[in-house]
Amino acid sequence: MQIILLEKIPNLGNLGDVVKVKDGFARNYLIPTRRARRATEAAIKEFDAKRAELEKAAADKLAAAQTLAEQLNGKVVRIVQKAGVDGRLFGSVTNADVAEGLTKMGLAVAKAQVRMPHGPLKVTGDHPVTVAPHGDVVAEVTVQVVGETA
Repeated sequence: MQIILLEKIPNLGNLGDVVKVKDGFARNYLIPTRRARRATEAAIKEFDAKRAELEKAAADKLAAAQTLAEQLNGKVVRIVQKAGVDGRLFGSVTNADVAEGLTKMGLAVAKAQVRMPHGPLKVTGDHPVTVAPHGDVVAEVTVQVVGETA
């Protein structure tokens, strides 16, 4: 299916690109989340008329993400979990836990924006985690997992 991208999507294209994707990806994800439209003649003309407005909105999102990344860089999030004597956690610390900790610090971060390259944290200690508030903006956060003995 041919679609017009209404925002930049990693590994797919930039704002205004007409790309071909699988039908299910377009119907079930891109079109319902308003990230794309079907590439019909009328939609292309309408997009060209709104292009400046959409580019301004994309630039505003990028600027907001950059300010959030500046606030996030170097932050330390302290998370307390039950742990055994050897430092292994009973359970794990996930991206939802990190996002919740950052939100309690006053920084609005969704769990989908927290990237944990090695999966959930299962031991106590300091762990580097990346937060991507935008596709082009990445911030580095340290998660300090502290063990709580039962």
